[in-house]
Amino acid sequence: MSRINTNVSSLIGQRVLNQNTSSLNQSLERLSTGLRINRGKDDPAGLIASENLRSEKFALGQAIKNAERADQVVSIAEGGLQEISNLLTELQGLITQTANTGGISKEEREANQLQIDSILQTIDRVASATSFQSLKLLNGGFDYQTSGVADEVASFKVHGAKLNPGDSRDVNVIVTASAQKAGFVLSFGATSVDLNSATDRFVFELTGTQGAREFSFASGTPLTEIIAAINSFKDVTGVEASISGTTAIRVESTEFGTDEFVSVRVVDDGSIASGNGIYSLLANDASSADTVAAPTAFSNASNKVTDRGQDVGAVINGIVATTKGKTARIDTDFLKVELELEFDTGSVNANAAVLGSLSAFTITGGGADFQLASRVDIAGKVSLGVQNVAARELGRSTTDVSGNNATVFLSDLSTGGSLNVVDGDLTASQKVVGQAIKDLSSLRGRLGAFQKNTIGATIRSLGISLENTTAAESVIRDTDFAGETADLTRAQILVNSNTNVLSIANSQPQAVLQLLG
Repeated sequence: MSRINTNVSSLIGQRVLNQNTSSLNQSLERLSTGLRINRGKDDPAGLIASENLRSEKFALGQAIKNAERADQVVSIAEGGLQEISNLLTELQGLITQTANTGGISKEEREANQLQIDSILQTIDRVASATSFQSLKLLNGGFDYQTSGVADEVASFKVHGAKLNPGDSRDVNVIVTASAQKAGFVLSFGATSVDLNSATDRFVFELTGTQGAREFSFASGTPLTEIIAAINSFKDVTGVEASISGTTAIRVESTEFGTDEFVSVRVVDDGSIASGNGIYSLLANDASSADTVAAPTAFSNASNKVTDRGQDVGAVINGIVATTKGKTARIDTDFLKVELELEFDTGSVNANAAVLGSLSAFTITGGGADFQLASRVDIAGKVSLGVQNVAARELGRSTTDVSGNNATVFLSDLSTGGSLNVVDGDLTASQKVVGQAIKDLSSLRGRLGAFQKNTIGATIRSLGISLENTTAAESVIRDTDFAGETADLTRAQILVNSNTNVLSIANSQPQAVLQLLG
C-alpha cells in the first residue's frame, strides 16, 4: 500500500528514535553525574530510600564529630586534674616533712604552711580556670543541681543522669541491711580490772585493719584508763574503745563495712574472776551486745576471736546498689549516683542504721550532655557529671576535734584552719589529703573510662555504621558505570540505526511519484 499524506513507517521511526535518544540522554546524564537517581521519576522508591539513608549518613557523621568534641573536652579536664593531682602529691610530702618535729624548726613549719596555702590557692585557681570555649569544667559547672536533700544523707555525688529538658528525677533509697562496725564488748564485771593478785597482769592484743597492739594492765586499773590507752593507738590499729554500761568496754573498728575487722587475743587473763568475758555484738543491731549467748571467757580467747563489719544494704531507684560501709552507689545508663548515709540508731527515719525507705534528693538539672548517636533522643544521649574540685570540696573526712566528730575538707589545711601544719592535727591532715587524692583519682578514672570505653567505642561503632550506611546509599543511588557504559553504547548504536531507518522511511513516499508517470 502506497500513501503520501500519512507515512506510518516514518512515524514509527520517529517514535523509536525519540525513545532511544531519551535512553541515550539518560545514560549520558547518569555517567556525567555518577548518580543512577537524579530525580524522582528515575526511581521513586529508590529516591525515598536513598534520601533517608543520606540523611542518616550525615547524622552519623555529625555524631562522630560530637564524640570527638567530647573527647577533647574531657582531655582538657584531665589536664587540669593531672596538675591538681601533682599538687596533692606535693602536699602529702609537706605534711610528712612537717610531722618530723624533732628535726624541723618552727620557722620551717611556718614556711611549709606558706607553701601549703599557695598549693591550696593554686588548686582553686586551676579548678576555676580549666575551661573549653568559656565552659568551666572543674568548678562545678558540669555538676548536677539537686534539691530536697534529706538529713539522713551525709554526702552524695551524681556522676550521670539522663533528663529530658524541664524534667527532674527523684532518688529514692530502700535500706535493706544496716551498716555495722566490727567489734566486741569486753565485760569485766566491775569499773576496774579485778585480778587475783597485785602482781598479775591482764594482757591482750587488739588487731584491726591498720595493725595490732598489745596492752597490759595491772589489777585495779580503771576501765577509763584502758579505754584511753586503746584510743591513743586507734590510728595504729584501726580499733577504738568506749564504755559500755559501767562494767564493760566496747571495742570496735573505726570504720564501717565488711572490709573492717576486730580481733581480740587474750595473752594472759591474770586469773580474772570467772563469769567475765567477750560478748559478740547482735547480728542485726551492732549497737548492742548479744547477752543471750554466753560470752567467750577470757581464758578461752588465747587463740583469738574475730568479728567483721557489715556493709549497708540498699536499693536505689529499683536497682540493687553496690555498697561499701555506709556508701551505696548504682551505675546504670540513665542514673549514676553515689551517696553516703548518716548512721543514727535513734532515728525513726531510714538511714545506715535503720531499715526502711528514704527520699534522698531530687535531681533538677545540670550535668554535661553529649549527643553520641544519630537519633536525637534520651537514649542517644550520654550524661556526665563532674564535681567541683576546689579545695573546699576535696578530701571530705570525719575527724575528732575537741572531743567531737567534725567534717573537714582540704581547705582546713590553710592558715588558721583546724588542720594547719603549724599547730593543727597532722594525722587528720594526712587523712584528708589522702582522701582528696582518692577523690581525684576516682574522678580521673571515671573520666578516663568515659574516654576509653564510651567515646572510643562510640566512635568505632559509628564509623562502621557510617561505612555501611554509605555503602547502602551508594548501591541504591550511584551509577553502575560498567552497565551504564554498555547501555550508552547500545543507545548510541540504536540512535544511529534509527536515524538511517528514519531517512529511508522518509524517502519511501517519493517512490509513489513514479506511478504518476
